[in-house]
Amino acid sequence: MYIGVLYLLLTFVVCFILVHVIKLAYIGLLSIKKKPEPPKEKEKEKEKPAPKPQPVYYIVEKKRTKKTAYSDPKEIEFKK
Repeated sequence: MYIGVLYLLLTFVVCFILVHVIKLAYIGLLSIKKKPEPPKEKEKEKEKPAPKPQPVYYIVEKKRTKKTAYSDPKEIEFKK
């Protein structure tokens, strides 16, 4: 009986170690490989910054009813 539990634990430990060794070896192989150079077209796109979005402000008006103290926020956009 006890020898079976010992073999079970030994098998689990060996499999656990084997799986982690394989994972670490795979990660090591990925780090050794050279990363492909990006095409020149993507470099041009990176040079142009994206336009900044307009800021959005929310105004919350206080209601005079006793049920809820504040109304739902209203979206207000300011354009230049």
